[in-house]
Amino acid sequence: MPPTISPERAELIKSWNLRVGDPFPTLGINYAAPVCDGDSRHLVLKLSNLPLIDTQREIAALRHYDGNGAVNLIAAAPQHGALLLERAWPGTTAAALTPQNDDEATRIAAQLMRQLWKPPVAPHPFPAVYEWSKAFATVRQKYDEGTGPLPADLFTQAETLFAELCEDMDDGVLLHGDLHHYNIVAAERQAWLAIDPQGVVGEPAYEAGALLRNPLDSHHWRDLRRRLQRRISILAEMLGLDRQRLRYWGMAQAVLSACWSLEDGNGDITQSITIAQHLSALPPSL
Repeated sequence: MPPTISPERAELIKSWNLRVGDPFPTLGINYAAPVCDGDSRHLVLKLSNLPLIDTQREIAALRHYDGNGAVNLIAAAPQHGALLLERAWPGTTAAALTPQNDDEATRIAAQLMRQLWKPPVAPHPFPAVYEWSKAFATVRQKYDEGTGPLPADLFTQAETLFAELCEDMDDGVLLHGDLHHYNIVAAERQAWLAIDPQGVVGEPAYEAGALLRNPLDSHHWRDLRRRLQRRISILAEMLGLDRQRLRYWGMAQAVLSACWSLEDGNGDITQSITIAQHLSALPPSL
């Protein structure tokens, strides 16, 4: 359930001198609504239902980007889970380009990646990619060293790949961490901007994982393997990244995503596992 506007949050909205419109219709765990401030600026109010550390990382990531490829952070009150953000207009997502213009959506994502990636300045609150792999161990523990509903061979392959990729990872940059089609929105200041960064430090090839497994609706299952191959080829060409490393990260992250769904108890793992299986089956030459 999206968070409600508590009395404390209502006081914050008053102190920010905001007029709040109707919430956006596609709310998930967070509340987001268009607002207008005392200077007649059209902005977005986001109220997070995530732990404080996640909100702090999003704020730090947005400050790190400073509007270069991502929406600007106007104000923040992390103790209230509240962010006041630049409004991207018209705000349609890159998911609207797929499946008819999937190649174009991939190129847009690659262009944003190039803008966003730069090393974080220490000290910073961002975890390293390898810390996210703890979800594999959590599943093992939950199912007495088994893998539960996850295919054992696929799980083991992903678990091993993740560890090996982390071992020889290049110097890290600050990654968005969840840069998929629904977190890329059309704007005026720049044609497309990223929203909702998670903030994680790792090699650039890691960033492809979220893009490879989204969008996941019925329109995108046709020619899935060919679509995955095209996305990998475009990202490799535009970003100068190794195709196999992109594939390996995508496959390992798809299984990791399924692990998170099991951990949260509120997600369907079928789609993530299907993506992982297709990526695993791609030929070495792609």
